[in-house]
Amino acid sequence: MSRENIFAKVQQALTAVPQKAEYPAYELEQLHSLPKLEGSDLWEIFARNFRGVNGKPMRSLAELIEFLQKSGHTCGYCDPALMSTVGEALRGAGLTVEDVYDRTQYDRYQFGVTRASGLIAESGSVILDDFLTSDRLAALSPWVHVAVAESATIHRTITDAIEKLGTAPNTTWCTGPSKTADVEGILIEGVHGPGEQIALCLR
Repeated sequence: MSRENIFAKVQQALTAVPQKAEYPAYELEQLHSLPKLEGSDLWEIFARNFRGVNGKPMRSLAELIEFLQKSGHTCGYCDPALMSTVGEALRGAGLTVEDVYDRTQYDRYQFGVTRASGLIAESGSVILDDFLTSDRLAALSPWVHVAVAESATIHRTITDAIEKLGTAPNTTWCTGPSKTADVEGILIEGVHGPGEQIALCLR
């Protein structure tokens, strides 16, 4: 197969599907985890379940700044669209923040701040997609990833989130920090991605 054909197939795979398949028929009450959905405040439900998978839910920049300073994570990247609301506040606290992610120096970034397209209360998951995540590597390679979301984008259930998937070519659901138990059943976090996953909901 020629080089051109290979790249053409890669490009085709990255293109959004023109028409999604119909969802199979299912009974919603059989799919939901009712204990995880207890409560009426979506943020509180999300925060409880997010903590359950070792995520860190936050509602203020002061809380984020305190965490980064205490943990010694002082150099990072911030999505340019978030610089005025998040990046400048971090800079004002004495942290080094860049709005261009230099992929040749990925190991220099201790934290990455990117936009999330949503949160899932039922599973405590953060949703990232190619439309809002300014740089996927900036969300995956730093030890600390801060996903910034709005309360209006919190989905109550997993099925609600599936129905609102949208047309982004790539969508990732992050349920807490990266983790694996492949080796002797020992759970290790931060192997394939961030060791600290933060969900910052400012409004």
